[in-house]
Amino acid sequence: MQKPPRLTPDAALFLDFDGTLVDLAETPEAIHVPPAMVGLLGDLRDLLGGALAVVSGRQIDVLDRFLAPLRLPAAGEHGVQRRDAEGRMQEQRAPDLTRVLDAANELARVHEGLLVERKHAAIALHYRLAPQLEAVCRDAMARIIFDQPQLELMHGKFVFEVKPAGIHKGGAIAAFMDEAPFAGRVPVFAGDDTTDENGFAVVQPRGGIAIKVGSGPSQALHRLDSPRAVFEWLIAARDQLASPPLPETPKRTDE
Repeated sequence: MQKPPRLTPDAALFLDFDGTLVDLAETPEAIHVPPAMVGLLGDLRDLLGGALAVVSGRQIDVLDRFLAPLRLPAAGEHGVQRRDAEGRMQEQRAPDLTRVLDAANELARVHEGLLVERKHAAIALHYRLAPQLEAVCRDAMARIIFDQPQLELMHGKFVFEVKPAGIHKGGAIAAFMDEAPFAGRVPVFAGDDTTDENGFAVVQPRGGIAIKVGSGPSQALHRLDSPRAVFEWLIAARDQLASPPLPETPKRTDE
């Protein structure tokens, strides 16, 4: 893999949140947003004519809280929720997750170090504080939905998440690319997790740029080492986009 090229004025920029814009933390609420990140994202949104969206597994209201006062176009819960550039919200109807929530809560009661996160249309079981329980978590969550084809189990970094089947970040990015101000632009998507691979699969066939953040295999053709490297790449992009093009030097005509 190679480092991504500089961002061009005709780009449509899509950014994952956890592990891409911010470092992962022991719990979802413990993440730290770099102080300059909010202003940087606002600058890039303006320089790209509004064509910047956050595409995350988090709920949109949580993203808004961490990125306040920004209210960017966003996809939450891997595309279950989506807010377009005009601020209009679309949201899939939440399935019945009672059995899943009960099973996850029971597992967390029995095993120390597990954290259950209830979202609008998904249940996430985090095991970052108890990585030895990966197989236990996977098997329990898979077992509870084996007879519910409307649900699927997704594996991310130290998390298993039950969500509506067929919903993923690639679909959210494709939806953005069908509407202003993203339509007709070159899609660029940066993400760190296996859950971002569907986004890479949408971006690259459209002639766009997929950026894997961190280590691990990926179909993305470009890589940045860490959220810090993403931050520096975005700063360089902002500075370049904000700089007026150099005037062309007139050609000299000899008499």
